[in-house]
Amino acid sequence: MDTPVATFSESPDDPFAVRRSASAVLDDTGRVVGWSEGAEALLGYSPEEVLGRAARDLLLDPRDEDVVMAAVAACVSAGGWFGVIPVRDRGGERIEVGCRARAVVRPDSRVEWFLASAPAEQVIQWETDRSVLDGMFRRSPIGLAVLAPDLSLLRVNRAIARFGGLPAEYYRGMRTGDFVVDRDTALVESGLRRVLETGEPLIFTEQPCHLRHDPHTEMFVSVSAFRMQDASGRILGVTELVEDVTDRYRARRRLALLNEAGARIGTTLDVEATARELAEVAVPDLADCASVDLLESVTRGEEPDQEPSASLCRTAVRSVSPEAPPVMFPVGHTMHFPPEAPQARCLAERRPVLEPVLEFSPAWSSLDPAKVERVRELGVHSLIVVPLVARGLVLGVVSLWRWRRPEPFEEDDLTLAEEFAARAAVSIDNARRYTQQQQAAVALQRSLLPREVPEHHAVEIARRYRPADTTAGVGGDWFDVIPLSGLRVALVVGDVVGHGIHAAATMGRLRTAVHTLANLDLPPDEVLSHLDDLVDRLAAEQEATDENSPQIVGATCLYAVCDPVHGRCALARAGHPPPAVVTPDGRVDFPDLPAGPPLGLGGLPFEATEWELPEGSLLVLYTDGLLSAWRRDLDEGLALFRGALSDPARSLEDICKAVEDALLPESPRDDIALLAARTRCLAEHQVATWELPAEPTAAAEARKLAAAQLHDWGLDDMALTTELIVSELITNAYRYSSGPATLRLIRNHHLICEVSDTSSTSPHLRHAATTDEGGRGLFLIAQLTARWGTRYVRNGKTIWAEQPLEPASTGGGSA
Repeated sequence: MDTPVATFSESPDDPFAVRRSASAVLDDTGRVVGWSEGAEALLGYSPEEVLGRAARDLLLDPRDEDVVMAAVAACVSAGGWFGVIPVRDRGGERIEVGCRARAVVRPDSRVEWFLASAPAEQVIQWETDRSVLDGMFRRSPIGLAVLAPDLSLLRVNRAIARFGGLPAEYYRGMRTGDFVVDRDTALVESGLRRVLETGEPLIFTEQPCHLRHDPHTEMFVSVSAFRMQDASGRILGVTELVEDVTDRYRARRRLALLNEAGARIGTTLDVEATARELAEVAVPDLADCASVDLLESVTRGEEPDQEPSASLCRTAVRSVSPEAPPVMFPVGHTMHFPPEAPQARCLAERRPVLEPVLEFSPAWSSLDPAKVERVRELGVHSLIVVPLVARGLVLGVVSLWRWRRPEPFEEDDLTLAEEFAARAAVSIDNARRYTQQQQAAVALQRSLLPREVPEHHAVEIARRYRPADTTAGVGGDWFDVIPLSGLRVALVVGDVVGHGIHAAATMGRLRTAVHTLANLDLPPDEVLSHLDDLVDRLAAEQEATDENSPQIVGATCLYAVCDPVHGRCALARAGHPPPAVVTPDGRVDFPDLPAGPPLGLGGLPFEATEWELPEGSLLVLYTDGLLSAWRRDLDEGLALFRGALSDPARSLEDICKAVEDALLPESPRDDIALLAARTRCLAEHQVATWELPAEPTAAAEARKLAAAQLHDWGLDDMALTTELIVSELITNAYRYSSGPATLRLIRNHHLICEVSDTSSTSPHLRHAATTDEGGRGLFLIAQLTARWGTRYVRNGKTIWAEQPLEPASTGGGSA
């Protein structure tokens, strides 16, 4: 009997297709009335062996009777059956086959059963494939869309249907743009066209997605796609897989923001800069506007005031649009938040405040009604306030606002804001502590530097001191102008190696030592030798007492003495840059002085140089930071320096300003000291000098010469006192020296008497007894003069005494 042809449609992959399956026909009594070649191939029985025989006797193993008969009963009851059953082949082996049974009604109303069978593994694979396909369209959480070559939809699964809010069957013939906004549609369709044209699949491409029925809600989807084509290569369309990865995208974005915050917050040790960095990180990725309010004490570098009534200062504001700042308090504004304000609650409780919907929040009641109206017009709808707490201290609050983004703040946003605030708080507190230390160091440094440079008759002075940028720390640069005897003046510039409070303290000790040595009227090279010994001792003391402090590693110094009487200048330097010398005609020179070793090396000599400086010359002393401020080449720096000094006729203030403009950045990396001096010389008629032989009559001769000179100067009223001073000084020279003595009178704003001799014996005051014949001379001089002293030279010493002149008596001369 021929096997009837099935009346149902067949898939080419269907293992039960008539052309592929092993088919048989049973009559209503269970006898085999049809047997195909496929059945013979599968079980080994020829048609002659099976036709007319009962299938139960031929194909059923007694051990499987219960299973098979249960399937038969189900088939008869339902009019068909599908499943896997065990059968016996011709060799007696039990094999499992997939079987599909359907009832076939003959024209004479007889019922026969059409059986299609295939190996079980083929059936299971086919069913698995069908189940996967069915699951993709019915149960898959990942969207699946099948599109025609013109990108119209052929079929979508239920996940895609949920995007548009329509049943899946309604999407056939629609396009992506019917339920996705235009800009996102253009992006996805361009990718699908590329897949259709090239055959290259699209794999996990993330893009934003805004649905037409809710365009303000931003989603992110991952899109994959591949081209469909038949066996002949004809393009049938493209299949698109769409997954909603909004949560994953936001989590990844939050992690990226945290990494960005770690890199961008705390790059400086500046409180205000750190607050700005916090606001810049939060906007626009987390909020539409951010404000940072710090306790006033924190902005000043002081310990945070933990009182509830402490005022806050608006330190930073950042917004995505220009409309927000006019609504917000400006930077620098000082405020007190009312108790019901979220910021006040945040500070009091030290806990963050989340206001997802501001419309129903009591926060509005704490604001000015006019400001509330402007804020509402702007559309502000959500707020987060997070305390800035570091090391157990509240430093301030950060407030985050949304109005452009329609979605309110969520708990995840609050967690991210807390992470931002925690990192920023530590950085702000570090900056505050640094500011506190820096202010202390700067205060120490300023207290150690001269506040005012004394006016002096030998030179006109102008100076500049530029501290280093705060990140570099205070330095040890210093300058000084020290009046000396004989109308001379010492000009000093020095630089302690390193930065910080130790460098400033060392600078103060060296400056004090320079003043002490200058008062001894030592030559420049001897001053530097004593300073070198002092730096050695300081370093040894510090090494022995404090192992953790930065060690003193040396200093440089330039010491110059200008003498207006002779118009000369003596200099010595210890590893310091040479001065600039500008002659009255504008020629700029950097004299090649003996460099000398830096202070602190010990054991090496210093050498002084002396040269003539005409009146009106400029002597410019500076520290090395002046030439290296821009990290430029030394020759380039010297050329710029020459140009700034090339017009000596300008005022010294203008010259210093020109040097600053030419050589210094706004925030130098090193301290810079600049000292400019324009020389003055005394006129010949202001100085009188006599050499007196070592004879008993020398004192009388000195009194006569002094009286005559005072008469010529119109100072007769000072003759008696001056004759007494001169007599005592010459008498001491005659008594304790073996050579001639030199008497010099100098008239300026003081009347100066100087007596030089060849003796190195140091005079000193003593209290003479009533019976002593001598010993009262220096005591009398000390009582009659404003000040007196002794200075030593290579061939002896000079004792000097100064008397002040009345203003009307000081005239004469260029000095």
